[in-house]
This record gives sequence, structure tokens and C-alpha cells, in this order.
Amino acid sequence: MNTKLIIGAVVGGLLLFIWQFLSWTMLNLHGSNAKYTDKNAEILQLLSTSLPEDGTYMLPGLPPNATKEDHEKMQTEIMGKPWGSVTYHKAYNASMGMNMGRGLLVNIIAVSLLIWLLMKFPNRTFNSVFVASLAVGIFAYLTNTYPNSIWFQTNTLPDLIDSVVQWSLVGGWLGYWLNRP
Repeated sequence: MNTKLIIGAVVGGLLLFIWQFLSWTMLNLHGSNAKYTDKNAEILQLLSTSLPEDGTYMLPGLPPNATKEDHEKMQTEIMGKPWGSVTYHKAYNASMGMNMGRGLLVNIIAVSLLIWLLMKFPNRTFNSVFVASLAVGIFAYLTNTYPNSIWFQTNTLPDLIDSVVQWSLVGGWLGYWLNRP
């Protein structure tokens, strides 16, 4: 396997991982996306007795076998009323090692795929690599995060900042690394 690809992907994956760590911890960019309530205990008790299994629940919702008429009726009945989305887990697991490892691995794979594409550029320059890397981040934001925010009415500014910063870091690294003799 190509040394440029391996080293580029590992360093690029680490750059993504480091930014993600900083964004979610020290910089707390995503803090506004998780509200606090002093009713934690009561809500969790209600959820634990009301929800059958781990998962994300839409409220109000319909059973999987609901008809088109059921959906239309619900749409009419809920207009202007409260709604929500609940992600529920029966047991908290504080072991983050496996999740962080998986995150790093996925970052390395993502950067590997980007490098594979960039190596197809016949006249690769720092600028073309940087802009292509930034475009990858913006594509991901525009096709996944932003459309979800339209439906679930969430703040995605932190995600946009993440996309621009982390893929700019990767673009700067790869623009330098891939153009070395």
C-alpha cells in the first residue's frame, strides 16, 4: 500500500479526531444542543417504565403498520401541539475507549478515501487539495446534518464550524503532504 496514503490518512484522521475532541470538550461548541432540566429523575423514571427498549422515539408517533389515513389523521390532530424526539438507553455505559477507537478508525478511513480521490487529480496543488478537502466537509454537512436540522429544528452552527475547521485542517495537511516529492 502507498506510504503517502497511509501516513496521510493516519495524520489526517488524528487531526479530525483532535478537533472533534476539542469541539465537544474544551471548546464546548455543542453544549447548546443538550438542554438541562431539573426534572431529570422524574423524566428518566417515566421513560424507564414507558419505553420498551433502547432507541429513538418520535412523539407523537404511530405504529409501524399505520396506514396512510392514520398518518394524515395524526398530522391534522397534532398541528400546533407539542412534539419531541427522545433517544433512550436503559443503561449508561461510561466506557468511552471503544467509541473513541471506532471514531478514530472511521476518521482514518474517511481521510483514506479522500486521499484516494485526491491522488487521481492530474495536477494536484496545495490549493486544489485544500479546497477539495473543505468541499468534502461541506458536502457532508449539507447532505446529512443540515437536512436533519430542517426536520428536527436543531441548531447546526456548531456542526458547520466543525465541518469547516476539521476539513480545513485536513486539507492543509494533505495539501502539504501529498505534494511533497
